[in-house]
Amino acid sequence: MIRDYVEELIRIIESSKTEEEQKNLILQYHESDIADALANLNKEQRLKLYHILGEENVSEIFAYLDNVADYVEELDQEKAADIIELMDSDDAIDVLEELDEDDRKEIESLMEPDSIEDIKLIDQFNEEQIGSKMTTNFILISKSNSVKTAMKKVISEAAENDNVATIYVEDEYHHFFGALDLRDLIIARENDDLVSLMKQNYPYFYANEEVTDCIGRLKDYALDSYPILNAKNEIIGVVTSDDVVEVLDEEMGDDYAKLGGLTEEENLGESIFLSVKKRLPWLIALLFLGLVVSTLISGFEAVVAALPVIVFFQSLILDMAGNTGTQSLAVTIRMLSDEVKTKDLLKLCFKEIRVGFLNGLILAILAFVFVFCFLFITKQPISGDVYNHLQALKASGIVSLSLLLAMTICSLIGSAIPIFFMKIKIDPAVASGPFITTLNDIIAIVLYYGLAYLLFLAF
Repeated sequence: MIRDYVEELIRIIESSKTEEEQKNLILQYHESDIADALANLNKEQRLKLYHILGEENVSEIFAYLDNVADYVEELDQEKAADIIELMDSDDAIDVLEELDEDDRKEIESLMEPDSIEDIKLIDQFNEEQIGSKMTTNFILISKSNSVKTAMKKVISEAAENDNVATIYVEDEYHHFFGALDLRDLIIARENDDLVSLMKQNYPYFYANEEVTDCIGRLKDYALDSYPILNAKNEIIGVVTSDDVVEVLDEEMGDDYAKLGGLTEEENLGESIFLSVKKRLPWLIALLFLGLVVSTLISGFEAVVAALPVIVFFQSLILDMAGNTGTQSLAVTIRMLSDEVKTKDLLKLCFKEIRVGFLNGLILAILAFVFVFCFLFITKQPISGDVYNHLQALKASGIVSLSLLLAMTICSLIGSAIPIFFMKIKIDPAVASGPFITTLNDIIAIVLYYGLAYLLFLAF
C-alpha cells in the first residue's frame, strides 16, 4: 500500500505539538517526498511548513521542485533571497532562471555577494557546456597540508559543504593536483604523507567542454563527483552524481524528442503554441520530403497504370523499410553515446547490413508465399484482364526482392547517417525516426517500382 505523505504531513502541521516536535517529525521524511507534497497543501499550510522547518531545510526541499518559481512567489523577497542563497549554486541558478526579470534582480540584490559571485561563475557557461551543470559546493585543500591540517579543514568546512565524500587537492600554483577519499583521510595516521593518500590522475573536465562529449566518461567512471577546471587548470567547481543523473536525463529526453521529430523535449505545463513551435519545423521538412516521395510515385505512373495490383503491396515495402531503418538508427545512436572507436563504427555498419539482409531474406520468403497465395486465391490479374500463374510468380518475386533489397539498404542508411552527422559535428539524434523513415520511403519506392518496370514493362 502506498503511503499518503500529504495526509501525514497535514496531520503533523495541524497537530497541537510544539513547533520543535513538528519539525523533528517532518524531517523524518525525505526532502523529495516533502517537495511532492507541497502542491497538495494550501498556501497557508505551506507558509506554516516553511516557518517550522527554517530556511536551510526549505532550501533543500526547493532543490527537488520543478516549478519552484510558483512557491518562491508566495514568499517575501527577503526570505526568498535567504533560501536561494542557501541552495547549491547550480540549483540557485535554476530557481532564478524561472523568475521574472524584475523579481530576479530584486532577489539578487538581497543576496550575499559570495552567493552572487558563485552564480555568475556558473551562469557564464551556456547550457551545452558542462560548466553550467557544476556546483561550487566542494572542499579544496593544498597538497602541502599535513593529514592533521587537512582533517581540520574538512571538519571546519563540512558544515557549509555537504559534498565531502571526495576531497580535492591543489598544488602551490593553485593547479588541480588530485583527489582523495574522505575515508582514506579519516583512517590515515597523523604522520602519513598526504600525497601518498591521493589519486593524482583523477578524472576531470574543463568547464567549456560540451555536455554531449562528457557523457561517455561520466558513465564510465561512475564517481560521486568530478572536478571542473578552468583554462588555467584551477578547480572552479564539481559535478556531483545528482548532476550526472540530471544531465543524462536531459540528454535522453533531448534525444527522445529528436527521434520523434521534435526540436526540443516537451512538458505537460507548456502552452499549445510552444508545443506547435517545437514540432512544426520538422513537420515542414518532412512535408517536402513526403512530396518528393509522391513525385517519385508519379514518375512511375506508367507502371501503376499497367500493373495496378502492384499498388496493393506498396505499404508493405515502405513500412518494413522504415521499421528496419529506425531499428538500425536506434542501435547506432545508442552505440555513439558510448563513444565507440572508428573501427567499431565500421564494424557496426557491416553488422547492420548483415542483420538487415538476413531479416530481409526471411521476410522476403514469407512475403513471396503470402503474395502468391493472395493472388492465386483471388485470381487477381496482374497485367491485362486474365489471371496468369507466371505473372503472379513474377509479381510475388518483385515484392520479395524489393523487400530484401530495401531492408538491407535501409539498415545501412539507418546506421550510416547518424555516424556521418557525428563526423561533421552535428548531433546524431537529428537523424530522427521520421527523417530516416521518409528517406527509406524514397529508397523503397525507387526499388519497388523500378523492379516492376524492369520485369514487366522494359522486357
